[in-house]
Amino acid sequence: MAKKIALLQGNEACAYGALYAGCNFFGGYPITPSTEVAEVMSRELPRNGGKFIQMEDEIGAMASVLGAALTGAKALTASSGPGISLKQELIGYGCIAEIPCVIVNVMRGGPSTGMPTGPSQSDIMQARWGTHGDHAAIAVAPASCQEIFAETVRAFNLAETYRMPVQVLLDEINGHMRERIELPEPGDLEVINRQTPSVPPDQYLPYDPDFGDVPPLAAFGSGYRFHVTGLNKAADGFPTTKAKLVDAEERRQIRKVEANRDKIEKNEEYLVEDADIIVVAIGTISRSARNAVNQLREQGMKVGLFRPITLWPFPERRIAELAVRCKTLIVPEMNLGQMILEVERVIRGACALYGIGRVDGEPITPSQIIEKIKEVC
Repeated sequence: MAKKIALLQGNEACAYGALYAGCNFFGGYPITPSTEVAEVMSRELPRNGGKFIQMEDEIGAMASVLGAALTGAKALTASSGPGISLKQELIGYGCIAEIPCVIVNVMRGGPSTGMPTGPSQSDIMQARWGTHGDHAAIAVAPASCQEIFAETVRAFNLAETYRMPVQVLLDEINGHMRERIELPEPGDLEVINRQTPSVPPDQYLPYDPDFGDVPPLAAFGSGYRFHVTGLNKAADGFPTTKAKLVDAEERRQIRKVEANRDKIEKNEEYLVEDADIIVVAIGTISRSARNAVNQLREQGMKVGLFRPITLWPFPERRIAELAVRCKTLIVPEMNLGQMILEVERVIRGACALYGIGRVDGEPITPSQIIEKIKEVC
């Protein structure tokens, strides 16, 4: 059967990916350059029995998403850097209360209002450390409109599997560009739903470690009553200050991601097998990097591309392996040096390392990457 073909903007592909994953609630507040995600959801959710709500601000939007997710909904919000900053306290609440949801960040420049209509990758560290305290984080960074659709589906799967907020990082360029994509039929992409309790309501403990690092989650309104708090808590959900319980809870929440890196991490490797120089890039800039790699290969230079699709947890083991095999790593990013700090941390001086930063509202071009490689190599 012929595939359904559509010409979709990246933000639209994100919204349709969410619907494919079973998203039935959107709580948001308009902000450039992410608003099209909300526009599509406002149109499509009511047609499909879902709920759309525009809240009074980004804080209210995040609160509505957490509340909906606790009732069993697959919940989504979309924003950009300043809005994500406002959401951070409640993102932290979602982390400690282990509430599955998906947060789309179509990145723009900053700090503060920055450049609303210009592209950026300035929220790489915000996606990992934006909220306070020790917490696990999962963030994906797709490059194309087709991949935005698929990675949004995977973000929901990760949120449901590991019972936590998951972020999808786009930028103004791939959020607004239009590309031909094939729309998958139901069943073409895996869709995962959260594990629900198998015990009677009177025996249910929402944070029971006996069920493993990811306890089942009941839906409010389904006959199960339980306590949810932003405080450290015992297995029954009620607050505790007992050192042993607090320590065990914090470590369990980190472990549920760290112990499953092999299932969560996803990368693309392009011509790295014999590469002396490897470009490490994400999202839109990885497209410039691929073009630069192809041009330099034609000139006889052994250059490859490593592209983290799962940005957090950071693919440190694979990058460390590649650093031992090559002579130079180049990290182009639309900020003044965020991902390069992680690369530097994991390679520990195993090879030369150079960055390319740009924050003027324009993308890093293939020619910039080529010029840098020829300058240092």
